Amino acid sequence: MSDALENLADAFQPGPAPGPGRTPGPIGMTVLLICWVGLGLIPLVFSVDGLKLATGRVGTPGVLTVVSCESLGRGRYDCRGVFAPDGGGDAVPVAASPDSSTGDVGPAQLTPEGDRAVPAGTAGLLAALTLPFLGVGVFGFLPYVLLHVFRVRRGRRAAVVFGCLLTALSLAGVVVGLVAAG
Repeated sequence: MSDALENLADAFQPGPAPGPGRTPGPIGMTVLLICWVGLGLIPLVFSVDGLKLATGRVGTPGVLTVVSCESLGRGRYDCRGVFAPDGGGDAVPVAASPDSSTGDVGPAQLTPEGDRAVPAGTAGLLAALTLPFLGVGVFGFLPYVLLHVFRVRRGRRAAVVFGCLLTALSLAGVVVGLVAAG
């Protein structure tokens, strides 16, 4: 019994401090920083189509009525609905957001392909902004890291405050977007 506790205690002891040769060199640090920037840009790039749809720049405005939601297991749903364009015309069967419930009726935007409709208005816009807020949050502490990498001591405190504020704003935006989507 005591051997198990000693092994457990040893697992939580601090390891050796990184010294010269144990930190990434200039090439390694450049690769890490490029990966960091890429990680922040990917959500921004993938959110462009959703933002265009949520703001009404593409697609057809109308009203979506969710007619069925089938459980796929593990909390996933396949929802179907009927989209009626605002300008008149025939109602179109479409895929609805998996966050929908049977009987939901609300403003929506039909994709240019005509196969699915997403919520429009304030709730749709907030839901579409979830991914960009996540991407912005990734950049929160990048200024501090750049100051640290280039060994600039002046401005680190301001960079930490900036990082905390940007990360808090990002977290708030993600939570609001997820609540709006639900």
